[in-house]
This record gives sequence, structure tokens and C-alpha cells, in this order.
Amino acid sequence: MLIGEYQHNMDQKGRVTIPAKFREDLGDCFYVTKGLDGCLFVLSAAEWQRLQDRMKAMPISKSVALQRFFFSGAAEVEPDKQGRILLPQQLRDYAGLDKDVTVAGVSSRAEIWDTARWQKFTESQTQETIMEAMTLLEF
Repeated sequence: MLIGEYQHNMDQKGRVTIPAKFREDLGDCFYVTKGLDGCLFVLSAAEWQRLQDRMKAMPISKSVALQRFFFSGAAEVEPDKQGRILLPQQLRDYAGLDKDVTVAGVSSRAEIWDTARWQKFTESQTQETIMEAMTLLEF
């Protein structure tokens, strides 16, 4: 399980450090793709395969937009010896990443956010919105 949030700087080449605890769960090779709310999703090979399998099980008329969104700009990445991955320019542009990034663990995936955008998102989450979402869990 991926949990916690970590602040990092992206270097001029577009490399971001993935926390060591996350690399243990993600493995030697994993996937980065466009996510929701302007972030990037980081998925292990097993989670990536699970996503593919779910979309293949859907009728193409229902899944084509999802397939285009998640797969067209995705990148297979391998951390270097310092635990950094190189984010392709199109993914950096999509997520508005420049220098300060937040890597957040959200259960079965990690997310990479522009730190200012992450702060705005977390500040926008009120007790009411969280309580409303929790009703889906039957908590």
C-alpha cells in the first residue's frame, strides 16, 4: 500500500525522485500516465495490467475515451540509482510540473502533483465533501 506525501524538486531534465518506500511497492519498472485533477498517476506493472484488463472487458464504445486518455501519453519508467524517474515533457506539461512537486501515496497508486496545485486541492477538501464520499464506503 502506498501512503504518505513527500515533497521533492524536479530537476531541469525533468527527473523526479520517487520515495524509497514507494519504489519497494512499485518495483523496478512501473508506469506514469495522466491522472485526474491535473496530476500524474504512478502505477506498478501489476496495477497497470489490472487497468488494461478492466478496459478490455468494457465495450469499446464505452472505453475508447479512457484508453486514449490513460494509454496515449503513458510512459514506462525505471528509477536510476538515486531513485529518480524521467518524466516525459508531455506529462510534465499536462500536470503543470515545473520545480516543486509532491508525490502522494493513495493506496494502490502514487500521484505526482505540482505542489501548489496539491495544496489547493487538499485545502478544497472540506469535512462535508469527505463525509459525502464516505457514504459510498458505508463507513
